[in-house]
Amino acid sequence: MSENNGSRPSVVIVGGGFAGINAAKALDDVAEVTLVDPSDTFLHNLASWRALVEPEWLDRIFLPYDRLLRHGRFVRDRAVDVDGTAVTLASGEVLRPEYIVLATGSSYPFPAKTDEPDVTAARAKFLDAHHALLGAGSALVVGAGAAGLELAGEIKTSFPEKAVTIVDMGDDILPGPYDQELREELRRQLDKLGVELVLGSPLHALPDTPAATAASVTVSTEAGEELSADIWFRAFGVTPATGFLSGTLAGARDHLGYLSVDDQLRVAGHENVFAIGDIADADRNMAATAKMQADLLAANLRARINGEGEAASYQKLPPVVAIPLGPEGGAGQLPGIDGVAGPDVIAQVKGRALLMESYAELFDVEPAA
Repeated sequence: MSENNGSRPSVVIVGGGFAGINAAKALDDVAEVTLVDPSDTFLHNLASWRALVEPEWLDRIFLPYDRLLRHGRFVRDRAVDVDGTAVTLASGEVLRPEYIVLATGSSYPFPAKTDEPDVTAARAKFLDAHHALLGAGSALVVGAGAAGLELAGEIKTSFPEKAVTIVDMGDDILPGPYDQELREELRRQLDKLGVELVLGSPLHALPDTPAATAASVTVSTEAGEELSADIWFRAFGVTPATGFLSGTLAGARDHLGYLSVDDQLRVAGHENVFAIGDIADADRNMAATAKMQADLLAANLRARINGEGEAASYQKLPPVVAIPLGPEGGAGQLPGIDGVAGPDVIAQVKGRALLMESYAELFDVEPAA
């Protein structure tokens, strides 16, 4: 079906993650927006680790898509094929908009993200993991990137009596283009919390038991160190969700599955197809960059629709990161701050509220107390 039901141009946004919701909201008043996602609720996964240790956060982090748009519509469905001109849904409906925005994001191990499209099932999965963690005397986190560090900090802050170990094949924590001073500060805080780091040697194999479930596990590193725990969590493995693309769109993916975009976030070879957020090769995978790309894309489309101005170009962010270690700890590398941003700054900008208020406002819901 055609998506242009009036004088305003039609825009289909495939995917309701951080990029998709911000683009949809920003275009709602100038275009006929259709937002497509297989879930009925947005998961504010910046707070997923907090919800694992404090399940009352489950009342805050699921935000209903039907509260997002005032003029456009939300379609709960899954895109099974997008070829550059049409979006085919699992239900059989075919959308043919004037503009397509691809924002399907990426998958990541639970509980950072969940593949449960039903909010009741997703909440139950979080609660099961919480109770499994409660009964565990020790926890193993596999992966020393930002997610693994944040998870370990949350566990150790909420349950200081539990033994927490992070293991990673890298020689240091936090891979990426960050200052060594930041790693040293994070290591200092992790040590103070009592988190053990086992670095520099890969595991022979991951545990046989599912992650985030109650089960005694033992693993060994190739260096010969044996590690045991009562529960383990996987904190690595980003996969861009681009498997539904076909034709020349599929051909625009790189060897890892990311879509090649130009400085206006257009998919290579397509004037009216855009990719933003985790699936695009424009920048690093972060909620902040997803929002920046959504804002720029929306501003450019508004200008095109209104016949005003020239399109702006996306500028890749310098290395930026904020890693809470619980509500009051953590460190980061932030614009406008020389050197390392310490725990007071990180607690203020992210750690305490985890940006929950701004997204509750986006969805026009009352933030939970």
